[in-house]
Amino acid sequence: MNTGVVSSRYAKAFLQFVKENGRGEEVFMQVREILAHPESLPEPLEPDIVRLISLLRQQRRTDYLKLILNTFVRDYCKEEGIVLARVVTAVPSEDLADEVRSLLETKTGKRVLMESSVDPSLLGGFVVEFDDYRLDASVQRQLDDIRRQFVQKNNRII
Repeated sequence: MNTGVVSSRYAKAFLQFVKENGRGEEVFMQVREILAHPESLPEPLEPDIVRLISLLRQQRRTDYLKLILNTFVRDYCKEEGIVLARVVTAVPSEDLADEVRSLLETKTGKRVLMESSVDPSLLGGFVVEFDDYRLDASVQRQLDDIRRQFVQKNNRII
């Protein structure tokens, strides 16, 4: 069977189950934590997640767990009007993350969950990713653009 179909069906059923139990937000947050840090499971694990894992074991579908959880997060965000966004900076900057969050909330009209990280290889600037968009305002990208233009111009001369 197609892995996309399997993960989609289980995720849809899991989403419906947690929403009926009124535990959607708690399960959603814990699933995001599990996906972000798979090496260490949070304690205590939500009972609904334990039930999902138990069901997957019974059905011999544990290989699909990560796909199911990713699909669950995507579907939950779509239903609840949530935008997952990520900002990467060269140095820690909570002010930038807060400003980007408020700007995205204004532009999309949706609740934005922001994740921040630091990548010194950017040299300066920032990268913002949300939905299918990526805004790369890093110094490293600008240097790469200059390098690429320089190579292109020199290739024309020869």
